[in-house]
Amino acid sequence: MDSLFKERKKRLDIFHQWRKKPQPKAKEIPDHVFMTCSHCHASIATMDLIQDQYVCPVCHHPFKISARERIRQVVDENTFKEMEAKMISMDPDHFPGYQEKLERMQHQTGMREAVITGIGKIQGHPCVLAVMDSNFFMGSMSAAVGEKITRAIELATKKKVPVIIFCTSGGARMQEGILSLVQMAKTSAALKKHSDAGLLSITVLTHPTTGGVSASFAMLGDIILSEPYALVGFAGKRVIEDTIHEKLPENFQTAEFVLEKGFIDRIVPREKMKQELGMLLGFHSGRSAS
Repeated sequence: MDSLFKERKKRLDIFHQWRKKPQPKAKEIPDHVFMTCSHCHASIATMDLIQDQYVCPVCHHPFKISARERIRQVVDENTFKEMEAKMISMDPDHFPGYQEKLERMQHQTGMREAVITGIGKIQGHPCVLAVMDSNFFMGSMSAAVGEKITRAIELATKKKVPVIIFCTSGGARMQEGILSLVQMAKTSAALKKHSDAGLLSITVLTHPTTGGVSASFAMLGDIILSEPYALVGFAGKRVIEDTIHEKLPENFQTAEFVLEKGFIDRIVPREKMKQELGMLLGFHSGRSAS
């Protein structure tokens, strides 16, 4: 028994000595190696997401992406030329804290405003694009955003080419008061002139498209497409339920629900968006995509 006790004590002493030694730290996983799907909560390698155009391989739910990433996905390489890149919003009403928030958003996103506009080609077909970005003030429509989109539409009218607008927004930017609200009428008027010239306009609704954007140019396209599962509506679901005192369907204001009610023409998966737009532009121009 004594020998067993001594052997056990010896092993314990060795173990305690080992524990006192500095242990190598576990290798930390760098940030952004994995991303979590907001829909199914699956953990996906970022490199896999990039290859799949930021679409969850498990549930096929699209992640939010930046305006520049969307341009990279749909526009032919080296054909996009940005316009009005230096246009920024002002603070006409000196809203408390607004200027600081603008500067912070510009620093965080590398963008001047919540939309990027320019001219480029999709499968060889020229068009003017306006691509909104929800990372900048939730894609809210300021005076600068409305002006940039209006100028993009006017350029498309002048050049006699289609205009494509990727929409994602929480609505008008209320820090700018009435100046943000009048952008609804201004952009709508520009689209009317574009339509009167016999030209094609396509709007693509992405998550979320709400408020003043959905109440103006987002729903005025000759062809209205949407990404799967996108939130599309004006007021929030709870606001509507409180107003009408009724329970709304579970899938209310999803792209699938809106398609069923006839407000949009087609839901297009992100990986097929470039092909779909190229096909539509080809039909309109009377020639196949190159």
